[in-house]
Amino acid sequence: MRHSLGPLLRHATVGVLALAAMWTPGSSLAAAPAPEAESLAFAQRYRAHQHGGIVRAANSSITCRQSTAPSCPDVQGGRQGANGDFDMFYIDVDRDPNTYNSSRAEVRLPSGSRVTYARLYWGGNLRVGEQKPPEDNGRVLIAEPGGEYQELLADTVVGHRVADGADAFQASADVTRLVREGGSGLYTVAQVNVAMGGSAAGAWGGWTLVVVYENAAEPLRHLAVWDGFVPLKSGSGQEIQLRDLRFAAGAGGRSGLVAYNGDRGTTGDSLTVTNGSASIALGDAANPQDDVLNSTISEPGEGAARVPAHANTLGYDSDVFDLGRVLQNAGDQLTFRLQSQQDAAWAGALFVAVDAQQ
Repeated sequence: MRHSLGPLLRHATVGVLALAAMWTPGSSLAAAPAPEAESLAFAQRYRAHQHGGIVRAANSSITCRQSTAPSCPDVQGGRQGANGDFDMFYIDVDRDPNTYNSSRAEVRLPSGSRVTYARLYWGGNLRVGEQKPPEDNGRVLIAEPGGEYQELLADTVVGHRVADGADAFQASADVTRLVREGGSGLYTVAQVNVAMGGSAAGAWGGWTLVVVYENAAEPLRHLAVWDGFVPLKSGSGQEIQLRDLRFAAGAGGRSGLVAYNGDRGTTGDSLTVTNGSASIALGDAANPQDDVLNSTISEPGEGAARVPAHANTLGYDSDVFDLGRVLQNAGDQLTFRLQSQQDAAWAGALFVAVDAQQ
């Protein structure tokens, strides 16, 4: 089922070359695969202190096929079910015969905003009923609202590890210029290197576009993006400490995470935030405190549009949480801890926006 990109790339050579030059200086369409590492420690990718915020667009790249027990449509609609329960197949919404997977999601920027940073994260499982070549981990296609596909190459080390029956990876690239010019609307990401089929480990994969913006009409905020590629099943989890935040009591804030292979109904995974001596487990109606890695793409309030908009993404999490309870007391640092006791999950990214003390 893996198709060549040749015809599509020939039709979009100018866009591809421009994008390659934009984000990976000196690269070409025949560039060598990005270097890989089994584990990437979480590190700060971007930090800003400005009037504005962070939005994100995200979707899964693979889902279940029809079955009778449990029903695939019921699970897509939100019923409990795990990727290992199904024969999984690609999501492909673009009607382009040259792509074998594609999905869309909306970047929703407040009026008057200017994008200051944007990064695309993508990843999945290469080994299910088929085995995908890791050489393709660092390449995807992306199209801005109303635009044509352009090839995007990873501009940093790709996380890639074989463990717990899966062949897992995450890659990422700076897409600031593309999103600054493309603005709000539906972005399409295609050719994420995920495998289809059925196995105990299950098929999973997806993408998240994190967008930092400045807007004079919004509060002054601390904005930070961290990323890495860390297995969580060890029990120790991943801890991220943000310093020099300086926020007042009752400040507003949100945090988001990207993680892979969390199963709905398998408890023991949590995202806790410590402010001073108080440690609070995050959760909401879509994400129980003891099952935050539950195959959801969620955010407070009215969520941005997705195509398709499956409620159970069967192994892909891209969630945004409100930090109101965490910020009841003033402080200048927050410590986030993401851990999983049962799910063989991987952490990929964390982003935070907190109102700054005036």
